Amino acid sequence: MIFALIMVMSISMKLSAIFFVAIPVLGVVLYFIAIKAHPNFEKVFKKYDKLNNVVQENVSAIRVVKAYVREKFEEKKFKNVNDEVYNYFKKAEKIVAFNGPAMQITIYTCILLISWIGSQLIVGGEMGTGQLSSIITYAWQILSSLMMLSFVFVMIIMAQSSAERIIKVIEEEPTIKDKENPVAEVPNGSIEFNNVSFRYGDEEDEEKYALENINLKIKEGETIGIIGGTGSSKSTLVQLIPRLYDVTKGTIKVGGIDVKDYEIHSLRDAVAMVLQKNVLFSGTIAENLRWGKKNADEEELEDACKLAQADSFIKEFPSKYDTVLDQGGTNVSGGQKQRICIARAILKKPKILILDDSTSAVDTKTDALIRKAFREEIPNTTKIIIAQRISSIEDADKIIVLNDGKIDGIGTSEELLKTNKIYREVYESQVKGGDDNE
Repeated sequence: MIFALIMVMSISMKLSAIFFVAIPVLGVVLYFIAIKAHPNFEKVFKKYDKLNNVVQENVSAIRVVKAYVREKFEEKKFKNVNDEVYNYFKKAEKIVAFNGPAMQITIYTCILLISWIGSQLIVGGEMGTGQLSSIITYAWQILSSLMMLSFVFVMIIMAQSSAERIIKVIEEEPTIKDKENPVAEVPNGSIEFNNVSFRYGDEEDEEKYALENINLKIKEGETIGIIGGTGSSKSTLVQLIPRLYDVTKGTIKVGGIDVKDYEIHSLRDAVAMVLQKNVLFSGTIAENLRWGKKNADEEELEDACKLAQADSFIKEFPSKYDTVLDQGGTNVSGGQKQRICIARAILKKPKILILDDSTSAVDTKTDALIRKAFREEIPNTTKIIIAQRISSIEDADKIIVLNDGKIDGIGTSEELLKTNKIYREVYESQVKGGDDNE
């Protein structure tokens, strides 16, 4: 386009002026197309998010959808979201479609003007027929280049919406960062909560606190049980230890050092968490276990699985530790999945082991064997067990009763039976209730 313009200017400055008028006019038209189309493309990609969520939800919860015979409802929900994507895309493409006519009008207007003005210049003797033919040839080169640029511009309009979303993710700054010269090693598994309060988000209302005024001291190697009703912030409490969240007020110390002073990688490497709905990845059982220790040999894998009472059922599989798990571990039971996750955590050899209701799917006998193995095999590891079953925490060194984000009581099972109403009610409903049924 640039070299063709130079050649036209060298032949006739008058005719080249046509292009210097046409190009800005076309630029203005494309600008208005862009500012009108871009918001619609942004809406399209937001609707794509919603569409993807519907699909992902249906795939992951396919059994629930079928069990409740909700296929038609989910199909209708998908169709509604899909129609929204279609309508926004149609609206955006209608605007973008003006690019073609605008380009055609510009091209043919330029050719007509060149032919008209050029013919007058030929009649006046200022230009030869061969020069006009050359200018028309160069004009087609210039205008076809402009057409290509306009199509690229339209593609950029569409890509801009995607690029903005990608850049937003790339440039997102984590709120939890290492300090300068952080502590690189956790000395031991002792934990101390000093006047800790925590709330999610940036709410200033103190009534929004999930945890409030938590004071707690846990010695290295102690087994701590945590019990409380749904929504009492049991999981939130333990997630503050490896800095999955930062406290709003107060301090948490691990090994006598504020968790904010540690290098995040080192702190989290010293803490192993097993969640109730822990995730297994597609691959073999051995590959999943090696998330705890990537270079673990077969003997280490077996030792960890024996502690977690997983070795016996793994060896019943034809491929044993090389058994391939589906994504999410859907081809093993809930209890088996939990035991594999516990083994994976033990393999880290952490200073602090947190079990967040992670034995809820195993029977009471297996639960007791797991706790016995913890006591005997990893006595120096601080163990925090969140449970709904009294039997899972009854023999803990200390039991913490949480109620509405506050500590309602601390003590052994015998002490809490005498002093804490909530613990006593849960104990009687489970232990005595079970006896009555028998």
